[in-house]
Amino acid sequence: MFKIINPNNLFGTSNKIRKVLFFLFIILIVAGLLEALWFSPKDYIQNHAVRIMYVHVPSAWISLGTFLAIGVLSIFSFIFKNKNFLIISKCLASSGFMFNIVALVTGSIWGKPTWGTWWAWDARITAMLLLGIFYLMYILSWQVFEKEETKQKVSTIIAILGIVNVPIIKFSVDWWSTLHQSSSVNILSESTIHSSMIVPLVIMMVAFVIFSAVIFLMKYNSEIIKLKNKGLDRL
Repeated sequence: MFKIINPNNLFGTSNKIRKVLFFLFIILIVAGLLEALWFSPKDYIQNHAVRIMYVHVPSAWISLGTFLAIGVLSIFSFIFKNKNFLIISKCLASSGFMFNIVALVTGSIWGKPTWGTWWAWDARITAMLLLGIFYLMYILSWQVFEKEETKQKVSTIIAILGIVNVPIIKFSVDWWSTLHQSSSVNILSESTIHSSMIVPLVIMMVAFVIFSAVIFLMKYNSEIIKLKNKGLDRL
C-alpha cells in the first residue's frame, strides 16, 4: 500500500509554486501572442491564417501528451497498485480535454480558409475527435459511478484503450493520404518550418504547458482535500 503526499506539506508549497507558474504564464502568453500576431511573418500561401497555428499546434501537442501521460500512469497504477497514479491521471484530464477542444475548434477555423471547409473527415482530424471522446468518457467515468473501485477500474480501461489512438494521431499523415499537412516541426529530423515561426510556437507551447501545470496543481490539491475529508488520505 502506498501513501499519498501529506496534504499538510503539499498545500503551502503548491500554492507558492502555482503563483510563480501563473506569473510566468502571463509573461509568456503576452510575449507569445505578440510574436505570433505581429512579429512572425505571414505564410506565402495561407497568408495571415497561418497565425492560428500558434494556438492550434501547442493545444494539439498538449492534448496528445496529456492523454499519453494518463494512459501510462494508469498502466503503472495497474501494475504497481499505486492509487496516487490514478489521482494524478484524474487531475490531468481536465486540462487535456480543454486543449483537445481548443485544437479541434482552432483546426476547424484554420480549415475554412485553407481547405474551404469547416470540417473534413480527415484521418488526423477524426482521430483527434476520437481522442476527445476518450477524454470525455474518462472524465465521466469518475462522475457516473458511485463505488470508488468501479471508478478506478473503468477509468483505467478507458485510458489504456485510448492510448492506442495516440500513435494513430501522430503518424496518420504518414500512413494515409490526408488533407492535413505532414509534420513541419521534427525532433529527430530537419524541421521544414522557418525559425521565425518556431520561436513564437515554442513560447506558446511553454506558456500552455505552464497553464496546464497550474490547473493540475489546483485539481490535485482539491482531490487531496476530498480524500482527506473521506479519511482516505492513505491508499
